[in-house]
Amino acid sequence: MRQIAFPVANPAAIVGIARCRGKRLRVRLAALLLVVPWTLQPLLAAAQTSVVTWHYNNSRNSVDTTETMLTPSNVNVRGFGKLYTQPLDGLVVGQPLYLPSLSIPGNGVHSVVFLATMEDSVYAFDLDAPSAGPLWTTSLLTYSPAGATPVPDKFKGCQVTTGWGDVGVISTPVIDLPTNTIYLVAETFENKKVVHRLHALDVTTGLEKLGAPATITATYTLNGVTNTFVDTHQMNRPGLLLVNGNIYIGFGGASCNGGDSGWIMSYNATTLAQNGALDIEAGEYFASIWQKGAGLSADSSGNIYAESGEGPVSDPGTPGQDLGTSVFKVSQVGNTLMVADWFTPYNWSYLYENDLDLHNAVLVLPDQPGPHAHEAIGVGKEGTIYLLDRDNMGQLCTSCTATDTQIVQELPLSAGKAPGTPLLWNGTVYFTGGRVVSAYPLSNGLLGTPPAQSASFAAGGHPLMTSNGTVNAILWGGSGGILWAMDPTTLQVLWTTAMAPQRRDALPVLAHFATPIVADGKLFIGAQKALVVYGLLPALTASGGNNQTAVVATALPVALSAQAINTSTGQGSSGVTIGFSDGNKGGSFSVVSGVTDATGTVSTTYTLSTKSGTYTVTASSTGYTPATFTETATPTAAIKMTRAAGSGQTAPVATAVPKSLVAKADDQYGNGVPGISVTFSDGGKGGSFSANPVTSDSNGLATVNYTTSTKSGKVVVTAAAAGLPILDIFVTVTPNPASSVSVVSGNNQTAAPSTPLPQALVVSVTDQFGNLIAGASVSFSDGGAGGSFSANPVITTKAGLASANYTTPPMPGNVTVSATVAGVSTPANFTLIVQ
Repeated sequence: MRQIAFPVANPAAIVGIARCRGKRLRVRLAALLLVVPWTLQPLLAAAQTSVVTWHYNNSRNSVDTTETMLTPSNVNVRGFGKLYTQPLDGLVVGQPLYLPSLSIPGNGVHSVVFLATMEDSVYAFDLDAPSAGPLWTTSLLTYSPAGATPVPDKFKGCQVTTGWGDVGVISTPVIDLPTNTIYLVAETFENKKVVHRLHALDVTTGLEKLGAPATITATYTLNGVTNTFVDTHQMNRPGLLLVNGNIYIGFGGASCNGGDSGWIMSYNATTLAQNGALDIEAGEYFASIWQKGAGLSADSSGNIYAESGEGPVSDPGTPGQDLGTSVFKVSQVGNTLMVADWFTPYNWSYLYENDLDLHNAVLVLPDQPGPHAHEAIGVGKEGTIYLLDRDNMGQLCTSCTATDTQIVQELPLSAGKAPGTPLLWNGTVYFTGGRVVSAYPLSNGLLGTPPAQSASFAAGGHPLMTSNGTVNAILWGGSGGILWAMDPTTLQVLWTTAMAPQRRDALPVLAHFATPIVADGKLFIGAQKALVVYGLLPALTASGGNNQTAVVATALPVALSAQAINTSTGQGSSGVTIGFSDGNKGGSFSVVSGVTDATGTVSTTYTLSTKSGTYTVTASSTGYTPATFTETATPTAAIKMTRAAGSGQTAPVATAVPKSLVAKADDQYGNGVPGISVTFSDGGKGGSFSANPVTSDSNGLATVNYTTSTKSGKVVVTAAAAGLPILDIFVTVTPNPASSVSVVSGNNQTAAPSTPLPQALVVSVTDQFGNLIAGASVSFSDGGAGGSFSANPVITTKAGLASANYTTPPMPGNVTVSATVAGVSTPANFTLIVQ
């Protein structure tokens, strides 16, 4: 629900239109006299870029292409964050402005940021001097009658929605560089009346100039009826616009809708005389020019562009009468402001009834190829994108039922709900609505689809873009009390104020539609009683001793030097405590913690540990990004060799062992020593090596593959290196499967029937190379002659022999006993005589 206040300074009867939950209620108010409130990288030279208006320029493309310090590689939670805050006397709603290299009388040259608060105060701070107070402060109440105060918000209404307590300076000011003048619109409360004044302050002193301030009053006559600007009903929320020597001021309802609204006024920037006033909803209500605080826009010809909030629309939309829910173009003709053209969506009534304002700045595009050279983009809460021809904006299509066919292009519901002002960079238009960022390519004057989109996060506010020409672009924004930075190419979030540990980067309370700005390496925003500044965090750099090599357990030849750098000035900072650590890797420091000297430097001698390898030494200090050193420790001379891998393996004859044989050359601390020539030998066993000799690698390892000979048994492989003890590596060579069985003894015996033979029957089992096989199963058989064996089958011994005693059969005759082994085709046969 929006809350509405109808404070009336004039007891004349008026008719107001209130809105609650999307329904209209026509209320006749008579003689109301009382208020009725409703419930670090190397520092780059800064670009020295002035920010004199809302979002950098009058086209409101929201892009600064001169940012040399901030890049996607250094804007992250590690290197970017809150630098400091400066106290203020109240809430800031408008965007800060910024002038680098500004000479302050009697106080030197400074990079100055300007803010105005809801307490009607204006501040100038040196952006690079966090410990200093304001360069000057001006209370605009000084230029009002005694007893004047900021306007209590209960006189304006809508406190719950806005969170405001007082109403003073709301909009973003504008600076005229040639005259060093900053223009602001302030509200004051004087004798229970609201007064608006246009102020013109000298940016170097904060003093009023040009005979300012000028009290803002206006009338507008339409069809013989004169409408008067009523201060109590009005609020200047859009940023001020300076074009062709005139200051343009937009007005809307007081916080929420209430009373007359929808004014644009023009004031001469030199004389502060009014040069025209236009009421786009004369005699009616709503049609506020709010724009979520975004500035009025202008093209190169000086035409003014704005969007109006919800409100009734005349059919066909007479300029200056009932021009709510529209995008419109205003021209200055002498001392007259007139609506030169406009566009009203076909479904304006639906938008009006459902609180779907057109509520952003109009993005004025650069000249486009194709039939529509002069284009602009408007968008509102519904998220429909309207691409308009500035030379023929389309006005109102009364016959349209699904889309506005009379304009260049319409993309329904394509920008997300409640987006910020569109942003154009490098041929792409960005929209921040529906908690995503959408990127539409712009080609030949048309938006392409579908867009690239980010993951869901805190989108929704007015975005900014910074880049160094066309490189190192960063998309910035804020919503829901969180500021963020994004890579515009990948749409990946780089940093947010909610990312940092312990909420290091958290913001104070922000005003409704508060807007940050980025310039010369810093992001800054006005908040509740604070200017908050973000930037590259102070950094430590490895200024000496990096990338050295030395033998273990010795000191590096050059001391390690860490320097504390102030990212704002690029100079070293003295008095900073810096600590050194190698992460408990065993090294030692001559200075573990020290305080920087006049150059911002602390040095320490680092002694390497006894373990070889690469070490990372970190220099750290509270509030600074750390510096790292990479140092290398090499081993001492080799004194021995050790078995690293491959010993104790078993492999068949004539086969490569499964794992490599690895000998390690060690120094006195057990570090592997590279470059040692190692010769391997199996003592004449007939095996072979993949390479011989072998040179130890960076880890001191000498590695070979070994293929066994055709002879089974134990093999001792030796690894020998000049001056080092010989190392033994053990391998067991096993025979292949059995290929033959042979008679060893017991053949051609003679015995009586049913009598044991005097000798056992003995066979041997061998592989193809004649290696005796242990554990083979040998089966004996007399072919059914009727004799018997002491054991059957019999397992061969370690010597490859199988032995069985045989008792002859009861009948005399010749007997053949066969010994067989599975897999061997030819048995061993014994011939026996029974008689």
